[in-house]
Amino acid sequence: MSRLILLNKPYGVLSQFSGGSGGQADTLAHLIDIPAVYPAGRLDKDSEGLLLLTDDGALQSRIAEPRYKMPKTYLAQVEGDAGEDAIDRLAAGVDLKDGRTRPARAKRIEPPPLWPRDPPVRYRKSVPDSWIALEITEGRNRQVRRMTAAVGLPTLRLVRWRIGPWGVDGLKPGEWREIDV
Repeated sequence: MSRLILLNKPYGVLSQFSGGSGGQADTLAHLIDIPAVYPAGRLDKDSEGLLLLTDDGALQSRIAEPRYKMPKTYLAQVEGDAGEDAIDRLAAGVDLKDGRTRPARAKRIEPPPLWPRDPPVRYRKSVPDSWIALEITEGRNRQVRRMTAAVGLPTLRLVRWRIGPWGVDGLKPGEWREIDV
């Protein structure tokens, strides 16, 4: 039977088991001690949230490969006021240097009840921020950050909340659970 692990990857941790500048402290190795599981996709060091790990190559491919169009939902705190125009542009697809993104589901949301981030997002009294939920079916490098920047809303905090049917709800940063597939 295939193993599937849902991990709430903390901010500052690489989506790999070795090669970090801080030894194992900034890699998955200090969070998960299960042999022969590998990330199905990646999250940048400065992004948080759901990372799936598996020992099944076919499942890893189905989750990570863009051709399967597995939806991924992100919660993004952005600098500026996420107005209707910006949301509509994100939903329609955005022109990036590597081509136009697929249409996405985008909506403005109230600040979600998330865990505190360490270090915290810098607060600026003179610059508003807002939250959006964005569901994409691609996985380009830093795609959500580049999409929000393209519509004038730089990302301050990025949390992957769901991948397909799996979510991070109920897991604190660094916690994981194994589920049956």
